[in-house]
Amino acid sequence: MMLHLDWHGVLSGQPLQWILSGYLTTLWVSLVGIALATVLALVLLTIRLGGGKAGFSFVAAWVSLFRNTPLLVQLLFWYFAAWNGLPDVLKSYVNADHNWSSLPGNVWWFTPEFLCSAWGLAAFTSAFLVEEIASGLNAVPAGQREAAIAQGFTKGGMLRNILLPPGLANAWQPVIGQYLNLFKLSSLASGIGFAELTYQVRQIESYNAHALEAFAVGTLLYLATGITIGMLLAQIKFASRRTRSDL
Repeated sequence: MMLHLDWHGVLSGQPLQWILSGYLTTLWVSLVGIALATVLALVLLTIRLGGGKAGFSFVAAWVSLFRNTPLLVQLLFWYFAAWNGLPDVLKSYVNADHNWSSLPGNVWWFTPEFLCSAWGLAAFTSAFLVEEIASGLNAVPAGQREAAIAQGFTKGGMLRNILLPPGLANAWQPVIGQYLNLFKLSSLASGIGFAELTYQVRQIESYNAHALEAFAVGTLLYLATGITIGMLLAQIKFASRRTRSDL
């Protein structure tokens, strides 16, 4: 049986609005989550290298906690438990209307759902990034460390200027994998609003008979975006290699 795709019916009206809205929200949550996860991983690495035994133990506990707890459980914790534990003044401020919090595509980032989702994804991914980057740092020749110490570099300076560039180059491929994994998992953040999500799915089916085609369009959007992000991140690595070889 041939499946006839009526693109005019699929790519118009309320179903298209829901699909694009969900896609753009996922994209922005992913980008913010990637940025936060990267910053968290670098901070944790600094603590691990310069914080002595206490710093090493803290980072080890962080990695163990966030790697071994299911992501959905973490998202539910941040949204229902941690969020409700914040002061009422702060929650009221976040819940208020802010014109400056609209991202391109009419995605509102200064909301409990967006903030908890981005932070939950970042905390989860940072635990993996720390281990991946640490493995890359361990692959840096010991002579570079000794030379940095002989030149009087602090531990933070040695990390930033001596260890991190080659360490990231060594770990870039698995780091790309973690970024792409965050993008794929970002749709799981909708679990904090699962009832609303299923309601919208029913609404798509009730508006017309194009539910399958509509979700096919959404799937292609996510697939194309994932492939594009992977290619761009790979090009960054190749460009950095060419720059170092030119030097």
